[in-house]
Amino acid sequence: MVLDEFYKLNNGQRIPKIALGTWQTPNDVAETAVAAAIEAGYRHIDTAIAYENESGVGAGIKAALKKTGIHRESIFITSKIPAEVKNYTDAVRCIQESMDRLDAFHIDMMLIHAPRPWAEMGSTSGNRYFKENIEVWKALEEAYEAGKIRAIGVSNFEIDDLNNILAEGRIIPAVNQVRVHIGHVPTDVIDFCEQNGILVEAYSPNATGRLMHVPEICTMAAKYDVTVPQLASRFVLQLGLLPLPKSTHENRIRQNAQLDFEINSSDMATLLEIGGL
Repeated sequence: MVLDEFYKLNNGQRIPKIALGTWQTPNDVAETAVAAAIEAGYRHIDTAIAYENESGVGAGIKAALKKTGIHRESIFITSKIPAEVKNYTDAVRCIQESMDRLDAFHIDMMLIHAPRPWAEMGSTSGNRYFKENIEVWKALEEAYEAGKIRAIGVSNFEIDDLNNILAEGRIIPAVNQVRVHIGHVPTDVIDFCEQNGILVEAYSPNATGRLMHVPEICTMAAKYDVTVPQLASRFVLQLGLLPLPKSTHENRIRQNAQLDFEINSSDMATLLEIGGL
């Protein structure tokens, strides 16, 4: 089963091949969703300071561990330093506050949420925050070396942003979490990451629901007798990436992880030709 499979990060750590995403999951809902996911077999939970649900995620993990008897070391928790935090001191503070809210002795992975503040993302001009991102990266490196974090990485980084970290940092990012789904496959970034030993995680694998309105994709999902979200996550897995499907409903959480089927090469080629989503 995919839920029992792992990728190996560039520092030797194992990371479960599928994660429950918690973006837009309110704090009071996160506890029940995370608990349901762990009981369903998920072993990887993705959150962020910006989601404002870390305490709910932490409570859900504790509740599930108590109920199932699973050891904390079996669960992989990812969180992220906000895109607006671009200095060493605030990054150090954020790491500790995340650990406190998650009620965790360590965080399995921590990412820089974006290379620029969200208000400036997508701009083709202005500050690229290269120097500032190195300050944040230094805080992550120190937390990693102190054992507070098991792996460190980035999110939404383009090739120039990655090259900055590779040139100025001491540790190569373990992952780059970016938007990847049918109709949007940034092959340049994916190829660059692969060449540098950086695992790509794919957030919004169902394009925040938009794929369910594309007839061609719905027809292919029916061919394999799966849901569109299942087809979408399987597509990501077959690209060698790690999908982060999101739901707060127990039945869908379970369904989203049922990915033990294979899209044939011809259909993969067809899906890769879809663009503009």
